[in-house]
Amino acid sequence: MLVRCLYASRAAVPLTPDVLDAILEQSRKNNPPRGITGMLCMSDEVFVQVLEGGRDEVCELYNTIVGDKRHRHVRILAYEEISERRFGQWTMGHVNIAKVNASLLLKYSEKATLNPFACSGHATLALLEELVATAAIVNRG
Repeated sequence: MLVRCLYASRAAVPLTPDVLDAILEQSRKNNPPRGITGMLCMSDEVFVQVLEGGRDEVCELYNTIVGDKRHRHVRILAYEEISERRFGQWTMGHVNIAKVNASLLLKYSEKATLNPFACSGHATLALLEELVATAAIVNRG
């Protein structure tokens, strides 16, 4: 059974390029053998990530993220059983929200900032899908 888990968290440490590279490298190494795909979107201190895969694998990975010292205030925005993946082509895509047009952010939230804690999970997922459609992804992996 496939599931999709969309969560947000705040960075517990500054998001330096080294911290982000370590997270992406770990994801790209560990997720394919587990059958997990998804995308990570980040801003100055906020992570938004969608994970897709088998229920057990996604739940185990989410539990690992909750315990990861690099994250704080981890919150599930949406969790659902799915019939197909929306992010199946991604091992772990990455979007730097600072390089996204402000009007796209305003389309889905009150302000031109990434704040998934202040909008619905559906709006956040729609934003991620539009980022994929507009090729705003930094790299695929």
